[in-house]
Amino acid sequence: MILQIIKLKSNLPEEELLKRAREREPQFKAIPGLLQKYYVKIGASGQYGGIYVWDSQESLAAYRASDLAKSIPEAYEIVEAPNIEIMDILFQLRN
Repeated sequence: MILQIIKLKSNLPEEELLKRAREREPQFKAIPGLLQKYYVKIGASGQYGGIYVWDSQESLAAYRASDLAKSIPEAYEIVEAPNIEIMDILFQLRN
């Protein structure tokens, strides 16, 4: 499994950012290989993130090449390049 962490900064009010995320939720649920996605708020104002759990590197690569992934900066009005980290999950505590 693969863990992807994205941290971004947006000028959108939190209510609007959440509205847009909810509107896009069905598209994310339909992504093959995406096991889970957590929408998170980072302590500083205007900073949010997504924590994705993928079944494989191939699923992550297919998503990153998708129109949905490419639409994130515009959808959330990101003001600077996001910080993206990719990690291999060695094992999980619970099933």
